[in-house]
Amino acid sequence: MPALFLQPFEPMTTLLALDTATEACSVALLHGGRVLSHYEVAPRLHAQRLLPMIQQLLGEAGITASALDAIAFGRGPGAFTGVRIAIGVVQGLAFALDRPVLPVSNLAVLAQRALRERGAIQVAAAIDARMDEVYWGCYRAEAGEMRLLGQEAVLPPEQAQAPRGSDGDWFGAGTGWGAYAERIALKPVGMAGDLLPHAADLLDLAGYAWGRGEAVPADQAQPVYLRDQVATPKAAPV
Repeated sequence: MPALFLQPFEPMTTLLALDTATEACSVALLHGGRVLSHYEVAPRLHAQRLLPMIQQLLGEAGITASALDAIAFGRGPGAFTGVRIAIGVVQGLAFALDRPVLPVSNLAVLAQRALRERGAIQVAAAIDARMDEVYWGCYRAEAGEMRLLGQEAVLPPEQAQAPRGSDGDWFGAGTGWGAYAERIALKPVGMAGDLLPHAADLLDLAGYAWGRGEAVPADQAQPVYLRDQVATPKAAPV
């Protein structure tokens, strides 16, 4: 059964959100002022599950894809293959329908889920990046929306800290905490080390972005992996 969340969106807006950047595969749809979503943890099955999940959700809402105003997606960071699957589907739909897209950070989605489910106001989101690193971003709730403080990064757990000048308690969310909690420099007051991004929260963030006019053309649906943005690259192996 789909999860149902009531969100403060414009009732005439119809948005689709999808995410496959982690072990979770999820889709969410805003239509007629309500949100329907499907979520399942399905490692390595995203390519097979995503399109049927979208079709099922559209069917439950009684609409076709042509009713969509825009398509939101998790643009990373996360698993390279998973992010590429989402972008491939988003671009295929958006080009075919001539609709804009809304890229959303998966770290922000994690933080938004922690706000929704745990009431966390300040969230240190961490996704296990493998190779002894975490994808890292710190967020604070402002008017119901998780906003980034500082920058997102990929770094060793020991370097994962709160942004300079920030204060207050932090909640740790994401698989980076599940894998490296003992080594992460920031010490939270609470933690959900198994939390994964959920398309319902992605849709929530996309709604704020849509309201600000931040939708972009389909050819700008690009991944953000963070690894190529590290300020000090690791030395090549000898």
